[in-house]
Amino acid sequence: MCPVTLLRNLSQFLDETLHVADIPDYDRALNGLHLANTGEVHRIVAAVDFSLETVRQAVAAKADLLIVHHGMFWNGIQPLVGIPYERIRLAVTHDLAVYASHLPLDYHETLGNNALLAAQLDLTVDSRFGRYRSIELGFSGIAEMLTADVAARIRTFAEPLGARVVMTPHDEGRRTYRWAIVTGAGASSDILQEATDRQVDTLIVGEGPHHTAVDALERQVVVIYAGHYATETLGVQALAAELRRIFNLPWSFIHVPTGL
Repeated sequence: MCPVTLLRNLSQFLDETLHVADIPDYDRALNGLHLANTGEVHRIVAAVDFSLETVRQAVAAKADLLIVHHGMFWNGIQPLVGIPYERIRLAVTHDLAVYASHLPLDYHETLGNNALLAAQLDLTVDSRFGRYRSIELGFSGIAEMLTADVAARIRTFAEPLGARVVMTPHDEGRRTYRWAIVTGAGASSDILQEATDRQVDTLIVGEGPHHTAVDALERQVVVIYAGHYATETLGVQALAAELRRIFNLPWSFIHVPTGL
């Protein structure tokens, strides 16, 4: 017989574990339970994005809880017609609850995307990095290794997930002495200024606008764009695994790469 847990207990556990009430975020993130079901959870699936394909695969897996990083409301207020309607219709019809965690999951010290990516790349953390309002989302540390070797580790991780890893130009033989990680859309003028202020020479992010590469060249910071999707696959899986450990619920990961 499959184990069963009340949805409200899972949602409360996730809210408390991720300190949802204390972490600032964008308005459209709306962290926490986005969509309820009839009350019970037997199987969990995790994915980076809430999308029609993700919901279809969750239904095919016979899941009743979908955990995502990017939730249901990224496009803001919109009519529930066409694809937005179909996403919700399919979820409700199949009693699929949806829980989303954005910056609380990026921030978390053990289950978060930034902490897990640093561990995945075998980089030793010594401080937080990446100021957003009252928190620092990412991490930083000392490496003392060839920048090309840092990039090779990133490619080994990210390319099987569909990412095309891109680096700003640098001299052959360049070495990394202090690195920093901010997953997802981590490249910004503010983050590059922080990198300069804190003597970070190699910045690992998911993605960023073109002007950040120009800024990086002038600041002599190498930015490695490792893929928004790839750098945010780790946290949702860690959350699902934690629910398996605590509540003994089976889980699986739905891989729907975006190419970014």
